Amino acid sequence: MAATAFDDDFCPMTLPRSQSAPRRPLYTPEERRRRDESPWTLVQGILAPVQFVVFLVSLYLVLRFLATGEGELAAIISIVIKTLILYAIMITGAIWERVVFGHYLFAPAFFWEDVFSMLVLTLHTAYLIALATGWLDSVALMWLALAAYAAYVINAAQFLIKLRAARLDQARDEQQKRLAEVAE
Repeated sequence: MAATAFDDDFCPMTLPRSQSAPRRPLYTPEERRRRDESPWTLVQGILAPVQFVVFLVSLYLVLRFLATGEGELAAIISIVIKTLILYAIMITGAIWERVVFGHYLFAPAFFWEDVFSMLVLTLHTAYLIALATGWLDSVALMWLALAAYAAYVINAAQFLIKLRAARLDQARDEQQKRLAEVAE
């Protein structure tokens, strides 16, 4: 049975793990090799924590503005910087996904993360459009930024869960290799 984009641990339509087929590892050995050899893996490994730090600073500035009315320009600049870093991580992430999985986006291993990334990207882009056009007042802009940030936090958690799953898969593979060597 071929894996589909809907074969996901979090999909409510699947049977519990004990009643379903074994879970496909996140990476095949060939995909893991391409991941490990790709310079885009390092780029993602650098951009992700940078984006998170910028997010934390920006979140503070946005909340400070909403609470006190002070620091509007600093909050706006921080949101724009956060959005530009998001664009960079999305573009380089799509390249990484192409190198590793052969798809620029929506590879089965990261389908739901990519779907949610589109929401994150849409909300951040809506902020920039609203800022440029004056469509929303300052307070509404900050609330839109907070909505984008809430989506970003959920999306970041999705990716962290996948990173943990990949590490567990790799540890399981290494343990099976050691057991096979001992059995020989």
